[in-house]
Amino acid sequence: MAPSIIETMHEPVRAYTKTLRAESPVKNPESAYAPGRINVDRSEDYEHQDLLPRFPNLRWDPLVEVPYLEKGLLGHPEFKNLLEAATDVFDYNPKIGTEIHGVNLATLTDAQKNDLARLISVRGVVFFRDQKDFSIDDQRKLGQYFGTLHKHATTSVPRRVGLEDVHVVYTDEKSKEQRAYFTPTFLWHSDVTYEIQPPSYTSLKVLTGPPRGGGGDTLWSSQYAAYDVMSSHMQKYLEQLTALHSSELQAEGSRALGRPVRREAIITEHPIIRTHPVTGWKSLFFNPGFVKAIVGIPKTESDAIIRYLNEVISTTQEFHVRFQWNKNDVAYWDNRVCNHSASYGFAPHPRHAVRVACQAERPVLDPSGASQEDELNAKYGLPQINKDGSGISNYND
Repeated sequence: MAPSIIETMHEPVRAYTKTLRAESPVKNPESAYAPGRINVDRSEDYEHQDLLPRFPNLRWDPLVEVPYLEKGLLGHPEFKNLLEAATDVFDYNPKIGTEIHGVNLATLTDAQKNDLARLISVRGVVFFRDQKDFSIDDQRKLGQYFGTLHKHATTSVPRRVGLEDVHVVYTDEKSKEQRAYFTPTFLWHSDVTYEIQPPSYTSLKVLTGPPRGGGGDTLWSSQYAAYDVMSSHMQKYLEQLTALHSSELQAEGSRALGRPVRREAIITEHPIIRTHPVTGWKSLFFNPGFVKAIVGIPKTESDAIIRYLNEVISTTQEFHVRFQWNKNDVAYWDNRVCNHSASYGFAPHPRHAVRVACQAERPVLDPSGASQEDELNAKYGLPQINKDGSGISNYND
């Protein structure tokens, strides 16, 4: 969820049939092409009524530290158990994002689950198409295999009682447009990093959404690559620092709309650079949405570093991946090493998704951790990346 995107919830609207103007030469209205316009699919009987959003007025105690067993450490180094059933596997780019076909998330063995955790740890986010068999109960069961499920203090949960550890994403044609309220940079975030144990493996399944070309894509960025793009001087500087992550804005937004805050807002201090327990790689652990200040330095310096990191995260295209959703698609990502951002501009299409996330370890920095880029470049015989920007380049494109 974006840090304080508050969406108005509505019932799905009734079906209707759009007629084409008489002068149109196209015989089949469904095949008509209109630039930038896709017909809205309105279903009279929506199949996921039990997963529509509600805001129960509940009160929960503050979270306390819970044990976390990293299942990615049990995975095969080459993911053989998971990929033996795959019909196709491909990366979106060298830094982040992999799509797998032919694997049914609802029927994974424990060995395949361990491989999945390991692959997500390496690639940041993994996509699975058309997972129609992967019910919300399956989604929760898989999440529970990886760890204790996180319950969000302010967002909506499904109507079905007992699913308070599921976060519902829902908008329809009556939802208020949110784009004007946030800068695009601010929308980049890693989920609930203000918790003492922010999430690791997180799944989002789109139950219904805009059709192809209708918008609503999600973007992810690699925090491994964000660390690697910086100079060694900046890396060493940031490794000495911590940042304050806050849930106050989410709580304030919920109260302003008369919605319950089920757990009081908190501020938590985390290292700006952390080490992943599976890969041993260092990554940036920072996001524009929840970080309010850097500890131990003057505010002018803190603000300057925050602006710099915001720019690195939001504008370095080589470590972004953009996913265009279809119905029943699933994304599984590691919030420890990814930021992500929603995108607007898909109105009036409805969009309904359910997210499950498990709590991970407290973020820690191991100074002996490695660089993803350095390690993979050495493994594949690639040259080390130049980080000296003082030279001259004749850019032509």
